[in-house]
Amino acid sequence: MSIGITIKNSLKKALNAAGIEAHRFSPASSKLARLMASLRTFNIDLVIDVGANDGQFSLELRAGGYSGQIVSVEPMAYAHERLSQVSLADVGWHVHPRCAVGDRTGLIDLNIAANSVSSSVLPMLSSHSMAAPESVYQGKESVPLTTLDLIAPEYIRQANAPLLKIDTQGYEWQALDGAKEILPIIQGILIEVSLIPLYEGQHLWLETIERLEASGFVLWALEPVFVDSTNGRTLQMDALFFRV
Repeated sequence: MSIGITIKNSLKKALNAAGIEAHRFSPASSKLARLMASLRTFNIDLVIDVGANDGQFSLELRAGGYSGQIVSVEPMAYAHERLSQVSLADVGWHVHPRCAVGDRTGLIDLNIAANSVSSSVLPMLSSHSMAAPESVYQGKESVPLTTLDLIAPEYIRQANAPLLKIDTQGYEWQALDGAKEILPIIQGILIEVSLIPLYEGQHLWLETIERLEASGFVLWALEPVFVDSTNGRTLQMDALFFRV
């Protein structure tokens, strides 16, 4: 074994021991690089980020080199405030007024998780809280509820190839129910799917894949996003679809 390979393996072992794993930024080894390559392939020029939290996904897009328009939609008051602040320096990043997205209009209670990102309008099951104790609910907020068919057209009409990202912690099916009019002009969808029930009443991964394939989308990629660290079981994945 060459000295170079020995040093490389020693460095890799040291990083892994510290909980760090380093990869080349390429589609073969990087989740973000795979997403960037996919967006370029389909000339995505608008990303509507539903369930944006405080902007993590949009910041990741910018770090990966995406320069198109971004629209963020977020219901939680604290996260929406942080999101609005983070986006100020980016002229291509618009934050929609605070609201939840579903299949109707009105008001709805949002369960606030201790880790913020697991907040949902649906009750959380023990399968979720046991795998991530930091995600337990600690309160509620009443938020406006609307549909993508009502809020998205003003943004989509300015785009040639929009991508819709939906991460609403088990409420994705209802968000799709409220997007029936805009869905035919959506070029891509990035949606979180659960492999086991994590929220009460949610639809699981296979139902979502079958629904979107029936709507003319092709499954392009799957990426784990929530894994039970005690046993390595994948609980949620990001499913990426495009019209091809």
